[in-house]
Amino acid sequence: MAKKAVATLQTGDKEKFVKVVKMVKSPKTGAYMFAEEMLPQTDADASLKK
Repeated sequence: MAKKAVATLQTGDKEKFVKVVKMVKSPKTGAYMFAEEMLPQTDADASLKK
């Protein structure tokens, strides 16, 4: 059986990261899209308020 590679999102200082998903409207077509970002947990709230 093959081993599954698992990627970790931890740095040396053990800072936790979260995935932030925002729904944004495309200015060209008017359709809604999802914008995904990986941010440190401390910056996640500030990113969502924009």
